[in-house]
Amino acid sequence: MNYRWTFKQYYDDETVHNLAKTLNIPKSLAHVLATRGLESKNDAETFFKPSLENLHNPFIMEDMEKAVTRILEAVKRQELIWVHGDYDVDGTASTSMVCQFISSIGGRVDYYIPDRFEDGYGLSNKSIDLALLKKAKILLTVDVGITSYEQLIYAKSKGLDTIICDHHEPGELVPEAYAILDPLKPGCPYPFKSLAACGVAFKLVQGICKTLGDESKAYQYLDLVAISSAADMVPLKGENRIMVHHGLKQLNSKPRPGLNGLIHCTGLRLGKITASNIVYAVAPLINAAGRLGDAKRSVEMMLQQDENAAFRIAQILEDENRKRRLFDQKAFEEAIPMAKKFIEDNAPHSLVIYGEKWHAGVIGIVASRLVDKFNLPSVLLTNIDGIAKGSARSVNDFDVHTALKKCEDILLEFGGHKHAAGLSLKIEHIEEFRRRFDELAKVDISTDMLLPEIVVDAELQFNELSPNFLHSLSKFAPYGFSNYKPVFLTRGVKSVNGVKVVGNNNLRFRAIQNNFVIDAIGQNLASKLQFCTNGKKFTIVYNLELTSLNGAKTPQLIIKDIKPDTN
Repeated sequence: MNYRWTFKQYYDDETVHNLAKTLNIPKSLAHVLATRGLESKNDAETFFKPSLENLHNPFIMEDMEKAVTRILEAVKRQELIWVHGDYDVDGTASTSMVCQFISSIGGRVDYYIPDRFEDGYGLSNKSIDLALLKKAKILLTVDVGITSYEQLIYAKSKGLDTIICDHHEPGELVPEAYAILDPLKPGCPYPFKSLAACGVAFKLVQGICKTLGDESKAYQYLDLVAISSAADMVPLKGENRIMVHHGLKQLNSKPRPGLNGLIHCTGLRLGKITASNIVYAVAPLINAAGRLGDAKRSVEMMLQQDENAAFRIAQILEDENRKRRLFDQKAFEEAIPMAKKFIEDNAPHSLVIYGEKWHAGVIGIVASRLVDKFNLPSVLLTNIDGIAKGSARSVNDFDVHTALKKCEDILLEFGGHKHAAGLSLKIEHIEEFRRRFDELAKVDISTDMLLPEIVVDAELQFNELSPNFLHSLSKFAPYGFSNYKPVFLTRGVKSVNGVKVVGNNNLRFRAIQNNFVIDAIGQNLASKLQFCTNGKKFTIVYNLELTSLNGAKTPQLIIKDIKPDTN
């Protein structure tokens, strides 16, 4: 694949110089900080040393006081609190957290996770009726609720006090509820707007703990916030960065019994688990419960105090994830030729692909794979009971939620974020939706942008890779959405002692520049072998990773692209 390289420009050399001097870091890394909006010493130090002291006061969030007071009142009166969650990682982890916490302070709590296929997304009257049957007095929604207008009216009419913990975009109307905790709610003064649902639920837990006089008790749940935030692809900056940093430390040092077995099933090593590991290894297993069966199993696993019982559930989820991958691959292989033909015939700026018999549990994953392959916003739809239901995934420059909102007159329902959303519509409206969705994509996505982009953070010389550089670079973690691993560019590189093609079209060689030699691997770059052989000079863009060799850590280049030098 060919890429366009985009350089992050920053024109204030004095700011970069001051950052490098005051923080004692290389100028190239100071440049990376500045381009990420960390222009002052204080901002940079806060970034490098994420501190729990810098978490915002939960009571800044609108309705927090009401929510905390009502829950503590319910605990005192021994009223049942009914938690309605969602079937993905964010929803199940949020449910696990609030249930475990409410129980720990002596409250009565039960929960409901909808079935992806029978119930669909969001709050339902079925859940409300079950809550009433069990004589619940409070309905607490996590990761859903902000657009459940009719259901919330029904809950209120039945005497339930509803507290919404959500992080999705509200609609034009504010739903009827006792309290709404959502930083995106119009007028909410909470300064950080990008929390995962589990982050919002954590703020509720933090608020209750603060009221009870021991705010630190809330911090034991940051491992669940870290898993949710990484899996839900919220920006790993600001408050999210603090919570994920400390949550990962907890996960790596002393994981709760309900997660230990899951970690064992993934083959990850304690002390080495990163946010990326959560996205690619941990989250798929948690999600597998809801994709192929009952998502309540994920909640039960995370609630377990018995490691062996949790491990047995994790093994079932691992098995289901293997089955999920088969469904995923089948749908992907069928969608590829459909997408290619549509691209050849129409030169679109988006993809809307419909398959009659695809498994509904994997269409979000396959939509993401289509985005990776074609660099186009992609909507994958399948037939569920005569209705086209599906998932939308986007490229960085296109807001799918806004696009769906502009098509809402032909949609039955939709909801989600800028980069990911769910939707349903009548099958006969698919063609009209495809046309209108692509018109919107063509407004926001230029022809140049159809070529996938690699954003370069800074240019480096190999001889800059000192121990201080590598130590300073390590402080940029945890990496994730909006805080990606820095990408560097180096010109005038040569390969030493030949280039090997290894594995699945990967290049491996020793790279030299300015008499500095370093190991390099380029994944899926075998087609660019001719650029880096026979003593030719070439330019590379890459990430830096530390690898362990005979007990010592050495840097290695993970090359993202290669271009021949023009000189």
